[in-house]
Amino acid sequence: MDIPTPKTTNRIAVMGGTFNPIHYAHLISAEQVRTGLGYDKILFIPSARPPHKVADVDIIEPEHRYQMVLSAIAENPHFEVSRIELERAGPSYTIETLKVLKKRYGETTELAWIIGADSLIEYKVWRDFDEVLAQCVMIATTRPSYDLNRVPLEIRKRVTTFPITGVDISATVIRERIRKGLSIRYLVPEDVQAYIHRYRLYQ
Repeated sequence: MDIPTPKTTNRIAVMGGTFNPIHYAHLISAEQVRTGLGYDKILFIPSARPPHKVADVDIIEPEHRYQMVLSAIAENPHFEVSRIELERAGPSYTIETLKVLKKRYGETTELAWIIGADSLIEYKVWRDFDEVLAQCVMIATTRPSYDLNRVPLEIRKRVTTFPITGVDISATVIRERIRKGLSIRYLVPEDVQAYIHRYRLYQ
């Protein structure tokens, strides 16, 4: 008797990043991907030691960034945060994280990885980019003003592009506003703002 092939029972989309700090554009993108593409949950993974930002002195300690993500997603039952890259030594390579997730969730779980479409231009600096694409569905979120023609056609053919509401918020601007003593209210969740003030981050 033939044994039926197991069907996908769970669909998880991963949003990795430095989250330095996490802000509303991250959360809006994650929720729109979840509802628009039918994922069961979004797994946020703060990058402990992003290999392409090793010289970036603006990146604060991973534990602070993890705690801010934890606070930001607390009210959404479909959002989770993982310490997987905080607990692994060495650079935080996407391919290594995917391999661990595959083992953790099993072959019946479909994994997707969410990135901004502008990051696709830097695909050549990713370690084992071809294997990354083989291990997961790559979802490239786009904003109305972004010209996808900037991304090589060979890459566009291999990813799923998904338009999201254009929210012009960046972590860089948030950090600059903090240094200048300007308000970041409505750019980040209230709990994140309180955490930043409590530990005097980015000053």
